[in-house]
Amino acid sequence: MRAVDSSEGQAGQQRRTQAERSEATRLLLVNTGRRLFTEQGFAGTSTEALVREAGVTRGALYHHYNGKRELFQAVFEQVEREIVEQVVAAVAGAADDFERAWRIGIEAFLDGCMDPAAQRIVLLDAPSVLGWDKWREIDSAYFLGLIVALFEQGMAAGVFARRPAQPIAQMAMGALTEAALSIARAPDVAAARAEFGAAAMHLIEGLKS
Repeated sequence: MRAVDSSEGQAGQQRRTQAERSEATRLLLVNTGRRLFTEQGFAGTSTEALVREAGVTRGALYHHYNGKRELFQAVFEQVEREIVEQVVAAVAGAADDFERAWRIGIEAFLDGCMDPAAQRIVLLDAPSVLGWDKWREIDSAYFLGLIVALFEQGMAAGVFARRPAQPIAQMAMGALTEAALSIARAPDVAAARAEFGAAAMHLIEGLKS
């Protein structure tokens, strides 16, 4: 076995250290962007403010992201992942009762959309910043597969009537997204959350066998 040259070990350590620094900078930019985009919106957040608040150079921003819009998309996807994880964790906790799991999953989704970052970034700014098609593409990538799987499990359990899962999942996703958008735009967010939460439950009830 060839002995490892000390210079090779040092080079490997330097690469790891550089990769760690690079990842730390990327996370710093995402977290700073999330805070500023939530507080000031995409239009109200300048590139200069982003790099100043993060304490990095403009070059560091462009090394990781092709400008403010690409950073915004990274932040948007971070928030989307968190909501999905919240829903999955909630549903897993009620796996013994599928009908209850569906209700808990809907509540977890709408609760996740109550977060200020979700309301401002995901629901209010993302459709215009990313474009409607891109926004829907990313949103579907995170949520549609989960909803299809839940419908298929529900049909297998006899909770829902047998039907093609994909179309009904897309329609359910559209309804939940519209509910979240309406809640985010409502003058009284808490009242809208209660109202649309109840309406979502009635829709799911109508799909039962």
